Amino acid sequence: MKTVIHWFRRDLRVHDNVALHQAYSRAERVVPVFIVEEALKTGPDVGAARLAFLLKAVESLRKNLEVLGYPLVIRRGRSEEVLPLLCQELKAEAVFCNRRYEPYTVARDSRILEALKSIGVAFEIFKDAVVWQDREVLTQAGNPFTVFTPYSKAWKSKPIPPPVPTLPRTDTKYPAVSSDELPVAPAELGHALDQTLDRAGERAARETLKQFMEGPVRRYAMQRDIPGIHGTSRLSPHFRTGSIGIRSVLAKLAAVRGDSTPEEQRSCDVFLNELIWREFYTQVLSNFPHVTRGAFRPEYDALKWSDNIEHFQAWCQGMTGYPIVDAAMRCLNKTGWMHNRLRMIVAMFLSKDLMLPWQWGEKYFMKQLVDGDMAANNGGWQWSAGTGTDAAPYFRIFNPTSQAQKVDVDGNFVRLWVPELASLSGSSIHEPWKEPLLPGRLKYPERIVKHEEQREKCLAMFKAVRPKKQNQ
Repeated sequence: MKTVIHWFRRDLRVHDNVALHQAYSRAERVVPVFIVEEALKTGPDVGAARLAFLLKAVESLRKNLEVLGYPLVIRRGRSEEVLPLLCQELKAEAVFCNRRYEPYTVARDSRILEALKSIGVAFEIFKDAVVWQDREVLTQAGNPFTVFTPYSKAWKSKPIPPPVPTLPRTDTKYPAVSSDELPVAPAELGHALDQTLDRAGERAARETLKQFMEGPVRRYAMQRDIPGIHGTSRLSPHFRTGSIGIRSVLAKLAAVRGDSTPEEQRSCDVFLNELIWREFYTQVLSNFPHVTRGAFRPEYDALKWSDNIEHFQAWCQGMTGYPIVDAAMRCLNKTGWMHNRLRMIVAMFLSKDLMLPWQWGEKYFMKQLVDGDMAANNGGWQWSAGTGTDAAPYFRIFNPTSQAQKVDVDGNFVRLWVPELASLSGSSIHEPWKEPLLPGRLKYPERIVKHEEQREKCLAMFKAVRPKKQNQ
């Protein structure tokens, strides 16, 4: 082919990019394009932090492509309208892109396929964001997995492909193509940013990976549940924008594991499982798209959730009276980030202590998280609420206080984000209701519910809708 458009979406990198590599290998001319979609203005789950991080990653990509000799074309509008016009303008024979898995993007890609077909332009979509997609890891009966452990075993039994080659520099000069301006900040698209974010883009992603592989991954099994230290990879925002490729991460992980002690190898294996969880939830979303509308287990759509909006607002603002929950939520609101263990604690607190609909929390997270991903976010919330695949049993209900005493032993994380309690020492900071005369306590709220009471109410709520056989 003479001219192929590579449409960048959530693959904002020049290294290890499947569709971009295919475009370069099969066409004389590659025109990289990014479309500022109308949905970035009006989408129901657009978050300012995630949008700001995306725009920074696109700007980083633009600079990297420019160095390689490929000007990035920016257009604004609806992709199903923009792409056919751009193809006619450039006399492009095909549009290449990497696959996305959200139901709304699948529907949009179908519309684009028909629009391009009508003008004689090919539309090719490649697997890139995952190693194995929806129908590539199946049970012996040929069905999608709905339990993680057997899925992970099947996933690991398959050979992992290596990273694809990096886009090389080109000296070919092409006619200039008109390009729109890239928004600098989310406010230009109607979303005010309140959070302070880390660096975005491919260089930042690769440096984050390098730092993690140089040490923390070897201690991951011991440190991943401690929110007060940098014990996790912090790669999820870069996965969300596609500034790092999964094959690149797996190749680095395999190299570290091959040069590690048995204990360090165990840590590497634990981190690998976390990467597989990401793919597990992606294939669940693809195979069972009803999870975006309700519970994976339909019987749980009948749960009688509370509608106490005051409790929900207290949870959002970090004013529940449970220090670990409040610290986690304040951290999220300020930085767009929350440690994975804390995500489980606050999600279970919302759904099983406050007995509020998990969908409320899922939506709030998508608004606030810099790494908000539909598949992982939905999967995590349904796991915590006990309504999803591989769900925690309905009777498994985290005690926020005992959880805090395990993961924040000295109270340093709480002390950082809940300064009203800073004078409390040790793990007693997690039970401030036992210190009513503490200076500063008047600025911190009483518990809005009592865990021991709510636990029994939650159990009764679940038992009311579960089949009798399952309740026995």
